[in-house]
Amino acid sequence: MNIELIGKKALVCGSSQGIGKACAIELASLGAEVTLFARNAKSLEEVKKELPINHNQAHKVLVADFSDPEQVNDVIGSHLQEFGGFEILINNTGGPAPGQAIASEVKAFTDAFSLHLVTNHHLVQNLMPHMKATGYGRIINVISTSVKQPIPGLGVSNTIRGAVASWAKTLANELGPFGITVNNVLPGATATARLDAIIAGKAKKQDISIEQATINEKSQIPLRRFAEPEEFAAAAAFLASPAASYITGINLPVDGGRTMSL
Repeated sequence: MNIELIGKKALVCGSSQGIGKACAIELASLGAEVTLFARNAKSLEEVKKELPINHNQAHKVLVADFSDPEQVNDVIGSHLQEFGGFEILINNTGGPAPGQAIASEVKAFTDAFSLHLVTNHHLVQNLMPHMKATGYGRIINVISTSVKQPIPGLGVSNTIRGAVASWAKTLANELGPFGITVNNVLPGATATARLDAIIAGKAKKQDISIEQATINEKSQIPLRRFAEPEEFAAAAAFLASPAASYITGINLPVDGGRTMSL
């Protein structure tokens, strides 16, 4: 099975920590030259030091605030002019704040739409010409299992993640003839700072300890544990590889079996 990425260039968004960082490390370990992209330059430089260099890759860092799609558009446009394109794009941005949909301000929805879908779209439009020219493109969106089963208490996130999933499926149909695949990978409960915050919020709301809230969360997962970011990264890296050339337009849960639908 060919999962080698030597000679490929990957743009990994939200790569200063958590799932994005794990994806960047995994892609680099398979030979890809990785460009880290997020808003915290200092954190990105620290992650860059951890990236494997087994094939003389020249890893890079890009900095922009993803809540400003036009800034992202300008930054990636300038980078492409100087360094050329990418064959692999990992779209990954931190999720909206928790809360019920009915209680959320309209601005929360429009801000989340801009942060996730509009920014993703800018990146795809910028990277697509090079992918078409090379006949190799892998667009992988990190979204949520909520596209299969809404998650209570994440009203804005449930709504926007669904929009991103439908956008991605549409793109898969449009870009398939050019050798470009578009897939969504859906993380379940993964050991990241965001999960820590969600558990802490549930513990406070239910007036129980964080330890008990953690036990409660794990009890809903057939594998009875949280995922490590590296386990998610392995799935994303496979979809980025030549071995996944005939897989497109799918939602792949990496959730330990928690999602109750097929």
